[in-house]
Amino acid sequence: MSRTQKRIQNILVVGGAGYVGSHVAKCLEKAGYNPVILDDLSTGHRKAARSATFYQGHYGDRELLKSIFSKHSISAVMHFGAKALVGESVADPLLYASSNIAGTIALLEGMRAANVNRFIFSSTCNVFGDPKEVPIHEGVQKLPVNPYGFSKFAVEQVLQHMDQAYQFRSASLRYFNAAGADPEGELGEDHRCETHLIPNAIRSLTGRSPALTIFGNDYPTPDGTCIRDYVHVNDLASAHISALELIDSQNRSVDFNLGSEQGYSVNEVIHMLEKVSGKQVPRKLGARRPGDAPRLVADSSKAKRELLWKTSFDLEAIVRTAYQWLAKNPEGYAS
Repeated sequence: MSRTQKRIQNILVVGGAGYVGSHVAKCLEKAGYNPVILDDLSTGHRKAARSATFYQGHYGDRELLKSIFSKHSISAVMHFGAKALVGESVADPLLYASSNIAGTIALLEGMRAANVNRFIFSSTCNVFGDPKEVPIHEGVQKLPVNPYGFSKFAVEQVLQHMDQAYQFRSASLRYFNAAGADPEGELGEDHRCETHLIPNAIRSLTGRSPALTIFGNDYPTPDGTCIRDYVHVNDLASAHISALELIDSQNRSVDFNLGSEQGYSVNEVIHMLEKVSGKQVPRKLGARRPGDAPRLVADSSKAKRELLWKTSFDLEAIVRTAYQWLAKNPEGYAS
C-alpha cells in the first residue's frame, strides 16, 4: 500500500518553531505527514510554525503531553527542543541536565504512557568531544567534553536501553554544522543568541553586528582556521523522514552521523559569503575558544547506505540560501 493510501500520520515535532524543527515540519507536510508542533518559544518563533497545529509549552510538561497525545493520535515524535549552547552549558550545567536530560525523560515517559514507540532524536557531533579519528563515523569513541554534548550522549544511552527493554524504536541523528535556509524563502535561521558562523558573518557583512571575530588562526589546518562540515538544514530534514520510514519498515533502532563529508575552514566560508554577496565581511582576529577542535568532518557513509541519503546543497548553495533569507528578513522573524 502506498503512503497516499495510508492514514495520514500525526507527528509531534517538539521544538518545531525552532531552526531545524521548523524546516523538518515543513518537509514532513510535503511528504504527506501532519506535523503537530510543541514549542515553548524560549528560542523558537511562533511565525516559524506556520499554519501547523501548535501548542506552546515545554516538552517536560507531563499533563500537556498527555493532552496532546490523547487529542491527536500521535504516531511518532521528533525531538528538537533541547538547549544547544555549549558556552551556556558550561556556565550552567544543571540547566542542561534539567532540560535536556530530565525533560527528555519526561517526554519519553509521556510517549510510553500513550503507547507511542517511535522517536527521532536530534543529537549532535558534540557527543564525540575532540575525536582522535576524522572523518568521524558512528563507531568513533564518544567522549563529550562539555555538558551540552554529555546531555545528548546521556539521552542516546537511555534510548539504547529503552530499545532493549521495551522494543522502543528510535533514531539518533548526529548533526555536524546545520546551516542554510529554506530555498523557498519562508523559513530561516534566527537565534536570539547566535553562535553560528554563517549568520554571524552575514550580520557583520550587512552592518547589523560589529566585525566578525575569527577565533584563532594558528590551528594545524591549511589556513590556520578551524575546519567544519556544513550540511543544509533541508538535507537534514530529509534524513529525519527517511529515518522514520526506516524504523517503520525494519522495526529497529538506528544512529547516523549527518554531514556533507566536506570540510571547510572559517576563512573559506567567509570567502564564499563574499563571493555570493559581492561584499566584504568586516573581521578581526580573536583568541582561540577553549574546546574548539581543529577539524570536525563527518563520515556519513552509513546514512548513505542505509537511508539512501545524500546531500543536495553544496557550500555555495548553503551560504546563498542563508544570505537571501537574512537579506530579506534583516530582523529575522520580527522583520
